[in-house]
Amino acid sequence: MRAPLLVSWLSICGLVTGCASAVGETAIPAPPLVPFRTPVVMFVGDSFVVGSGPVDTWDAYPAETARALGWQLITAGGRGAGFVAKGKVDRTFGQSFTRELSWRPEPDLVVLAGGHNDRKQASKVRAAAIRLVHRVKARWPKARVVLVGPIWLKKPPKAAVKVRNAVAKAAWLTGVPFADPLTQKWTKGDLLPDGTHPTLTGHRRLAQWLVAILRSRGMAPEGLGPRPLQGPYQGP
Repeated sequence: MRAPLLVSWLSICGLVTGCASAVGETAIPAPPLVPFRTPVVMFVGDSFVVGSGPVDTWDAYPAETARALGWQLITAGGRGAGFVAKGKVDRTFGQSFTRELSWRPEPDLVVLAGGHNDRKQASKVRAAAIRLVHRVKARWPKARVVLVGPIWLKKPPKAAVKVRNAVAKAAWLTGVPFADPLTQKWTKGDLLPDGTHPTLTGHRRLAQWLVAILRSRGMAPEGLGPRPLQGPYQGP
């Protein structure tokens, strides 16, 4: 009759010991949840950035670039604008930055792209580009900045080369990467009949080129962004 009592006693002791051990252990806190945040890229530019002719803003090369990376996009600027030129929007890149972007939360990347419309004021481009880079860095210290030179889809004139050199020198002096579209070769299918602006195909090729540049500089991750929606529109 003693054996059953001994087994019961040992069982009770085991339960009590287990409970005491559990109470005595220090719980390891779970790591805090870090909400996923999609990177944000901002472009300041001209009609190549905001779209022109049959190519709308959401199909221009900044949008194609953001889609390829899976990033959020905000664009500023407008047709005819430049580092010095005001264009149809009556704002330089610097003024567009102030009015359209500077009040927003800090992005991950800022692309200052253009110079096509500055060819008549090339001598002023370098100083204007330097001022703008400094203003962006002062406003958003952690954001990366990239300067992109003027886009010319056919043989560029000497004035365009001077603007390109000015933007490149500004990038070197401010310590930011520079991307040069004038080094690329384009085809007739990339150019609209106006002889200046890219077709949809041209914008896509520009985006592929820029994505490759950003990845080669370690400014964008490898891999593609989300797959685009397929099939007919099913919205309201």
